[in-house]
Formats: sequence, C-alpha cells, structure tokens
Amino acid sequence: MAERPVTIKEIADILQIATSTVSRALHDHPSIGKEMKAKIKKLAADLNYQPNHTAISFQKGKTYTIGVIIPELSEIFFSSAISAIEETAYARNYTMLLAQSHDSEAKEKQLIEKMKKQRVDGLLISVSKSTRSFEHFESLKKFNIPTVFFDRIPPIQEIHSVACSIETGTVEAVNYLLKRGHRVIGMINGPSTLLASKERKAGFVEALVRNRLKFDPTLVAESDLTEEGSIEALNYLLDNKRQPSAIVTFNDYVALYAMKYMRQSKIKNGKEIDFVSYANLPLLDYLESRPVASVEQFPALQARKATDTLLDLISHPGRTQDVQAFYKIVVESKLVENNNLTGKLHK
Repeated sequence: MAERPVTIKEIADILQIATSTVSRALHDHPSIGKEMKAKIKKLAADLNYQPNHTAISFQKGKTYTIGVIIPELSEIFFSSAISAIEETAYARNYTMLLAQSHDSEAKEKQLIEKMKKQRVDGLLISVSKSTRSFEHFESLKKFNIPTVFFDRIPPIQEIHSVACSIETGTVEAVNYLLKRGHRVIGMINGPSTLLASKERKAGFVEALVRNRLKFDPTLVAESDLTEEGSIEALNYLLDNKRQPSAIVTFNDYVALYAMKYMRQSKIKNGKEIDFVSYANLPLLDYLESRPVASVEQFPALQARKATDTLLDLISHPGRTQDVQAFYKIVVESKLVENNNLTGKLHK
C-alpha cells in the first residue's frame, strides 16, 4: 500500500510549533532562526516531505504550465520546435501541455477551450491552415491568458508573434533561380488564409519586379498542402502556356510531392524543373532527388524566442494590456543550396 504524503501540519504537530513557522522555514524565510530552520528541514527530510505544488500554485495564482497548440507533431519542423519549447520552459521551471489541431479550425477552437479549463498560464500557438475566423483567439484576452503565435501567424492585429522572414527569404529564393538562368518561374503557394502564404507571394512579386520581370498571376497556384492538393497545383502550372522551368513551393513536403509525381509520371516538360522550397528539413540530406535549394526557417530558434517571450509576459502581466508593447520578433531566414546538385544551369 502506498504511503500517504506527509503534510506541513504533521511536521508542525511533531515539533509543537505553528504550521506557518514550518512553511516559512521550508521557504528560507529570514524571520526563522538558523537552528529552528535546520531542525525543521531535517525532520522534513527524514519524513520524506514533498511540497504540494498544486496548493502552492493555487496560492500564487499560477499553474506553472504553458499550453502549446501546433498543427501536426509528425512534421519535422514542429517536432524540432516542440523540443526547443520543452527545454526552454523546463529551464524556467515550467511544464508544457501539448495539443495538435491536425490543421482543423474546429479542433483548434476546442483545444483553446480545453486550455482555458486547464488554467494554463499562457499559450503558444501555430495556426491551423484551415482557420478562417479568429474569434477564439480574441477570447483569450478576456481570460487574461497571454498568447504568442509562432511560425504560422494569423492575419490579425495586436498579437505577440515570432516568425521567420518569409518575404525576404522568397526574394532570395527567386534571385537564386534567376542566377541559374530561369526566366519563367512558378509558385505553388499555401492556403490564402495563412499570413505566410501572403508573405511568400509578396516576396515572389517583389523579386520579379526588382529584376524587371513582369509578374504573371497565372504562374501562382494555391495548394492545401496535402499531396493531392500539391499535385493538382503542379498540373495547373504545367498546363500553363508559359511553362515554368523552375517552381518555388510552400515547403519541402510540397516540393517532394511534386518531384515524386513528376518522376513517377515521367514528366519532363521539355526540360528538368528546378524546385526551391522552405524549411530545409534534415531529411533532405538523405534524399537523392531534392530541391536545388531550401529556405531555412530555424524552427528551434523561433520556438525558443516564442517561449522566452511568453514566459516574460507571464512574469510581467501588465505588458499584455499595453497595445504598444506587442512583440513582433522576426528571425532572419537563410537560403541553403543543395551542394550535391547534379543538374546544369538552365539555358
């Protein structure tokens, strides 16, 4: 039979002192003398006393738990982020409550409600790709739950966020393809509801304009980021009168879906197509067929900055009320070229 935990009151009864004296001694309060403090701590250790963290949390009005809602843990990007969040939170004596929306707006809304009931001290969120309304995020303000969005940021104002410099990364990606000799470049973008999709398109247009090339909207296709949706977007571009010789894709998975389809269907389109993507997943190093370059988005760095920001907000709750103090942290992206390219420059 398991032993019942020893309480502060039992320690106090044995020593015939007040429970408040025991509590202060165990918390090294200066009002308790050294001898009494040592005596109380020795007895507590002998009795294997463990603090009641639930009671302590209740007294302080904190659970020392942060909630984390991500689209899919199976994605390497988010699994890397979660490891960084857990490590950062643990270093500051916080635990993490993890949940997956599975890219469902309805599930995301349910999870927000569950996190409220769990009384988490704060929330880290990467938004579902299907989310089109954002009232459930607004409701968090009424409950004074500080929230930091990372990577997938909703297109709403007055929020704290940490994201990668997608727009500048896209400019760099297009410039890279232009240097390789491409002049007709397509894009398989993500859902228009995602801020990241808007940023990718903005960078795509900017890069073309900078290089005195006309933007052709028919060379941009939208994908729901599934394999089927990505192949549908690829076929749309391949059927274009101005067939692209290079394609920028929303992420590495979309690029790999497209490349696999072209390989299996033996589609050459007259020439080989160069793909540039985002995320620079570690698995790319082990693949023979991969994008010619990928924009590194540093998931672990984003996650650490987001966690530190959230914990600072929890420690200084007044900042969440100040509209002027919303954090907009941007992590610089980096284009990583595939050093094992076998193809030649486009002519």
